[in-house]
Amino acid sequence: MARKVFEANLQELHNDLIRMGSIVEKQIHDCIDALVTQDIEKAKKIMEDDDIVDVMEREIEDKAIRLIAMQQPLAIDLRNIFTTTKIVTDLERMADYAVDVAKITVRLKDEKYIKQLVDIPRMAEIVVLMIRDSLDAYVSGDIEKAYAVCKRDDEVDDIYKEVFGELLRIMFENQKTVNQATQFLFICKWLERIADHTTNICEWTIYLVTGEKVNLNE
Repeated sequence: MARKVFEANLQELHNDLIRMGSIVEKQIHDCIDALVTQDIEKAKKIMEDDDIVDVMEREIEDKAIRLIAMQQPLAIDLRNIFTTTKIVTDLERMADYAVDVAKITVRLKDEKYIKQLVDIPRMAEIVVLMIRDSLDAYVSGDIEKAYAVCKRDDEVDDIYKEVFGELLRIMFENQKTVNQATQFLFICKWLERIADHTTNICEWTIYLVTGEKVNLNE
């Protein structure tokens, strides 16, 4: 009976993590949509909702601590709980970046963009799919899928390099664009960092299944 209760509590922990992941995924999608359309109200909503993710992180961590303290988890259970708390930390950091993008959207609300935003949404689309697939890999314990998700990080890096070069050229040609171009560079860097955090989730999935720590962010 005690084991069944523990497994039910562990499943609840996983369900909480997936719900948190869905919220973060939506925040990232919405912050880029708000940026492109200059939807200030949507950007402000993302900033306001940041507390939701922070609260979820604390609640999941508290549940994890109680599970360890009140039960007698096996080694694989401890690895499972530990992995969950690590993934939650990565998700919370991703949400912080979404808020940072929203703040820039509000900051640029009265400005006409120096270029049409095409590559930034393209980066974000890849990143959102990476988050979704990395969590799917975690839930199913699919190592092959975890490795496949990490390979997409190269696509994000390639787009970042392209945008970086283009924005540098724009700034060089017209100094009045420096402030806005710099803001876009920040956003690209944050999307790249979100992709790195997604790779972390894949690394934790591999650790959960195999017990081996790998570094896929190199």
